[in-house]
Amino acid sequence: MKRNNGFVYVYFFALFFALVLGNVNFGAVFSLPENFYASYSDIDNANNQAMFGSFVRANLDKQPSVSSQKQEEGVVIFKLFGFIPIRKVKVNILPEDDVYIGGTPIGLVLATDGAVVISENSVNTAEGQQSNNYFKSGDILTAINGQKLQSLQQAEQLLQSSDGSVTVDYIRKNKPCQTTIDLLKTDEGYKLGLWVKDDVSGIGTLTYVKLDDLSFAALGHPITDGKEGNVIPISSGKIYDCSLVGISKGQRSNPGELKCVFMQSAQKGDIDKNNKYGVFGKVNNLEGLVDTNLTARLGGRLSVKPGKAKIVSRVSGMLEEYDIEIIKANYQSSQDDKSLVFRVTDKRLLSLTGGIVQGMSGSPIMQNGKLVGAVTHVFLSDPSKGYGVYSDWMVIAGQ
Repeated sequence: MKRNNGFVYVYFFALFFALVLGNVNFGAVFSLPENFYASYSDIDNANNQAMFGSFVRANLDKQPSVSSQKQEEGVVIFKLFGFIPIRKVKVNILPEDDVYIGGTPIGLVLATDGAVVISENSVNTAEGQQSNNYFKSGDILTAINGQKLQSLQQAEQLLQSSDGSVTVDYIRKNKPCQTTIDLLKTDEGYKLGLWVKDDVSGIGTLTYVKLDDLSFAALGHPITDGKEGNVIPISSGKIYDCSLVGISKGQRSNPGELKCVFMQSAQKGDIDKNNKYGVFGKVNNLEGLVDTNLTARLGGRLSVKPGKAKIVSRVSGMLEEYDIEIIKANYQSSQDDKSLVFRVTDKRLLSLTGGIVQGMSGSPIMQNGKLVGAVTHVFLSDPSKGYGVYSDWMVIAGQ
């Protein structure tokens, strides 16, 4: 009993000693989520650079291998003074295989899983012109009378087969909602009194393509309705080769944009996911999307540190690297698309675009030879600054 108490005293004395001297980075240790991605070299580099403090080492506890090569899962144990465990977390080992580096603008077309409200639509009824003022622009209608919406034609059929009242499931501000409303009766049948659409399109930048199965990640943030920020659920989607025809430079309070055109005959792949960390799917034609001689390994959050880095982009017409400075790499215990803050320092890019512009979202962020993240947002107050998302959040979201 005394021996146990003595150990407890030694443990807390050691912890206090380390804390007082400031040689334990508790923020880095305890902010890591319960299940994060890292490579073997990431963990070694984090220890060599004292990311967790001079008195703490992260040790990968070797688990039984799940493949003929290296393990895919393990446990990282953080030890104070190399022998006192202070935290244990699960880790997924990032693949050692390289990925093709993106940086190319692509056209995106998504078929929505539902119908996106554009605006009210006045219709002629026996009482005069009326419209539906219950739904708002950006709402996403997902079901009518319990039947999932798959097309505008189906929605029309459900309205006409009703008794003049329908129950509608919809998404508003990313929250599922439901309401029962009376339809507007016209000479042509029942109407909702809304303008809606069942597809969306836009421009983004390819982040990476995996060599083994040609699965891709792009954009780094979701495609939304644009007004309320609703993440649009999709049933399918396509990516297309995109031609850059001009650039509107970013200015304070005006983020600027890439001006691109794309033809639906130039299809390059399929989209199967649209979520907080981008769009994901599979490429069926690499030509024009990537330089097959340009590859890198993915690096998780342990690969990222404040300092010099690069973004890869084809905004000049050629795939080039541009200098940036990572100002802040946030500790994140849960997923977020604003993982890091950076500043564009490359005079060529500042002259060409003014910094980060719309359409550059998804541009790969490289540091120490690894693809560690992707551009997601620009600072409206300063287009030379932007946010990025860690690449491992994109890996998780694309699975």
